[in-house]
Amino acid sequence: MILLLVMAFTGVTLYEVPSLIRKKCWRELFVFAFLLLVAFIPSLLLTLGIDLPTWSRVIEYVFKDLLRMSYK
Repeated sequence: MILLLVMAFTGVTLYEVPSLIRKKCWRELFVFAFLLLVAFIPSLLLTLGIDLPTWSRVIEYVFKDLLRMSYK
């Protein structure tokens, strides 16, 4: 499964990156690489069987504690 995951992300990268480099879209390339990494790391951890916290808790923490936006 890990090999399939790496192959999928490599395929997406090989399909998208050359055109971004050719067009000299450096900001888009940076954002693409960042989002790809943000997607790859949790995917790899889940493939390895590591339990991840749910996103609802993270979102609740951001809105409730960091931004102090409680809803009632």
